[in-house]
Amino acid sequence: MTNRVVIAEDQPLMRAAMRDCIDIEPDLTVVGEAGDGETAVQLAEHLRPDVVVMDVRMPGMNGIEATRRITALPTGPRVRVLMMTTFDVDEYIIDALRAGASGFIVKDSTPEELVQAIRVIADGQAQLSPSVTRRVLDLHARSLPQVRGESRNAALAGITPRELSVLKLSARGLPIAEIAAALDLAPSSVKTYIGHLLAKLGFSDRVQLVVFAYEHELVRPGWLDQPTDEVPPAVG
Repeated sequence: MTNRVVIAEDQPLMRAAMRDCIDIEPDLTVVGEAGDGETAVQLAEHLRPDVVVMDVRMPGMNGIEATRRITALPTGPRVRVLMMTTFDVDEYIIDALRAGASGFIVKDSTPEELVQAIRVIADGQAQLSPSVTRRVLDLHARSLPQVRGESRNAALAGITPRELSVLKLSARGLPIAEIAAALDLAPSSVKTYIGHLLAKLGFSDRVQLVVFAYEHELVRPGWLDQPTDEVPPAVG
């Protein structure tokens, strides 16, 4: 199966470099390129690629608004968005998460990291590295809402202790294999727990679990430095 990709990046040289990295892979192909957000939305609507690799800053419609429109397309197969970011623009990360981005990759990533991120997202998973997750939490730690105990407990009603452990580790940006190792589970079991969490919380993507976790104080910046076998304590 070949995953179809649209590149949205306003710098022609950067687009060309990414296209070369992607097209050399037998399971990936670039089906369209956009130099601005509006064109990216149009291509996503007409081509229905598996993944759009989206720059944050572009002329006219920026990458966040383009992501919001792409992920809200009413009909057809879901188009997932891989957002490209740098630490210079990481104040936009939360906005992009809320807009429906399925993950992030920094612009100085290697070609191997780029194609792997595309594969992960095309497969229906999320691409949130621990370093990006750390930046999200560090950036917003002081402005996080203080969730009252009863509100937190209501939001977590129906979530089992094991699901809560998976949620916390997932929110720290750990890949499924590392969550499985930390909790002594099979990767397939972790995927099942994540599926249960998405269904119970009414989410469509693992990235939304990250937003939920920090908004409900399940993850804080200091917890990102814990070993993966030290799951943050249960709330409530």
